[in-house]
Amino acid sequence: MRRGTYSEARLSDHVDRLGHDHPPIDVASVDFTVRRPAELERRFGHVLDYMARVELEVDRNVLELTTLLPDPPEIDRRFYADVWQPQEIQHGLVLDELQARLGRERAEPDLTSIGAKLRVLGALAHVSAVQDVCRMLYYLTGMATERSAVLAYNLLHDGLVDLGETAVARTVIAPIRRQEPGHYAFYQLSARGLWDELAGWQRWLVRRLRSVSFSPVGAGDATQRRDFGEVMRRLEVGDPDDFAAQVARVERDLLWSHRRGLHVPPYVARAFREAAELAAAARAA
Repeated sequence: MRRGTYSEARLSDHVDRLGHDHPPIDVASVDFTVRRPAELERRFGHVLDYMARVELEVDRNVLELTTLLPDPPEIDRRFYADVWQPQEIQHGLVLDELQARLGRERAEPDLTSIGAKLRVLGALAHVSAVQDVCRMLYYLTGMATERSAVLAYNLLHDGLVDLGETAVARTVIAPIRRQEPGHYAFYQLSARGLWDELAGWQRWLVRRLRSVSFSPVGAGDATQRRDFGEVMRRLEVGDPDDFAAQVARVERDLLWSHRRGLHVPPYVARAFREAAELAAAARAA
């Protein structure tokens, strides 16, 4: 069997398993019992709000995808429309319901904005070779987003257990974090397969565009980058460079394997470091 055919079959099986084994979380299945609501809100209220917003913005993310990829492979469309979007929406609804029960304002997701740069890139993507570049950027963004989510949900789960909030940890965070690795695996399989097929100029363009466009998940402007930095602090991430290295490990190996000894792509480290610095400056002020 040709490698490309094998990769497509493997991806199709993976998407089928994700849809079958991980149906969207039913809000009615969640136990929202909280023992110390004031302490939970103080420690993790900001984290819940940020995560809920990012998860609920999946509808806008799909609009961006349809702009960026005018003619995507069917397996991509099936993944984001039939599996990823329904699962992520429920993540957002569950997290938002939890923060509302803690007395916080509900999240305010941006569901419609599509940047001018993305529209221009989407217009160029009608050329198949450019669309392959856009697909690679989509997979890289997906990997970074889902890896960040896995790390963050693990830290949040442990923090809730330490607080004694076992009901929320078990029925809110644990089901969410079980679904995120499958999304990450889809992007990783897709990225590894497509990277091998790109021409030299396409690889150069991917590296260039990625270097100038990377940002932490949900952090499209300075305010959101500051908020992301505060999320890292409350989750006790520690060294932002170490967190960046964990997020971008596969991206480093794919895009920058020709640079031996590179610990983390500099644009990734710079973005996470800036987020931490903005949060620290806001606290100091």
